Amino acid sequence: MKKIEAIIRPDVFSEVRQALALEGIDGLSVTEIAGCGRQEGRTGLFRGNNYEMEFHTKLKLEMVVEDHLVEKLVEAILNHASTNEVGDGKIFVLPVDEAIRIRTKERGAVAVN
Repeated sequence: MKKIEAIIRPDVFSEVRQALALEGIDGLSVTEIAGCGRQEGRTGLFRGNNYEMEFHTKLKLEMVVEDHLVEKLVEAILNHASTNEVGDGKIFVLPVDEAIRIRTKERGAVAVN
């Protein structure tokens, strides 16, 4: 099994979610995060004062899937999250040694399906 973590722009989430659903993914975790990278900061205005906004709001999607699904899901994310602009995000694929469903104590791939 693998864990896919994708950091994407919030405005592309709907398209990415639909693409993942078409690939059979109905369970994923979504977290609102803030970060910085190559995308330059921007200046904001609050009560007449300028300030630098160093961090950009992003969404982090996390899902644990069987190995044979990884490439299809990565392609779906790449195809639907890209705006061809700096700051589109990143995808990380990590090994998962074990998954356990707490309620039933099932282990392995059956625990994430």
